[in-house]
Amino acid sequence: MDRRDTAGIVPRQQVRRKDDLRDLALGLVSTQSFPAIVGCADMMLKSAGVVLVGYEKIGSGHCTAVVRGRTADVRLAVQAGAETAEKFGQAVSQLVIARPLPNLEVVLPIGSRLMDLAHSDEYCRLSNQAIGLLETRGFPALVGAADAMLKSAEVHLTGYEKVGGGLCTAIVRGSVADVAVAVEAGMYEAERIGELNSVMVIPRPLDDLERTLPVASYFIEKKEPLKMPISVREKQQDLVALPDLQQLSAPEEQAEPLELPELETLEEPQEERLDLE
Repeated sequence: MDRRDTAGIVPRQQVRRKDDLRDLALGLVSTQSFPAIVGCADMMLKSAGVVLVGYEKIGSGHCTAVVRGRTADVRLAVQAGAETAEKFGQAVSQLVIARPLPNLEVVLPIGSRLMDLAHSDEYCRLSNQAIGLLETRGFPALVGAADAMLKSAEVHLTGYEKVGGGLCTAIVRGSVADVAVAVEAGMYEAERIGELNSVMVIPRPLDDLERTLPVASYFIEKKEPLKMPISVREKQQDLVALPDLQQLSAPEEQAEPLELPELETLEEPQEERLDLE
């Protein structure tokens, strides 16, 4: 059984109504890099039954993970996320609000996104694939590191994130071993070209975490409508001329009777008599 089922994760049916949002506590953890905040969000999801609403990037590398759920679960999740951020040396601040007021829900992007998640079941799911994040300061270093990662292991570059202050993060996916090898190769290349800021490898990301990460368009499967060839046209058979029905229904013209000579006028030929005298 999934651990999140026993941890009391908030079902989607419970967050469909706007009034239910008042009963969901709010938790925020802030770091100074995107890989660090993704690692904190992964730990928060795995430590308690919370819903990851998304990230807030306010510039200069400051990123905040926003979670919602029951008060007890949110407190546990925020504590786990803060401890993870401290291990990375990226901890900035943390906050837990038991019952946020409706005015806070309307103005800040902490309630509307939760409603969107509750009503949307469509997202790109890449299960059983690890996630590797490599953050550099400067775009050339990011491009060089991404190229090195793709050439060193069987991974796919699925997107990148910009968080301000010249910080940008490349995101790759693949098996755990391939992602680890790719991130290591990308680290050396980023340090050679520019400045390496932080890295992160997540072996088994949860679905809620994958939903918040950028994904390249070619990884999203879309149903395309069936296209019928326009140039193909049905060939019409040649029409057969039918006889006029009026002519068929008219009585046939009777042939003129043959005029025969009258019998009286016919004289029988007289036989010549031989004169025997």
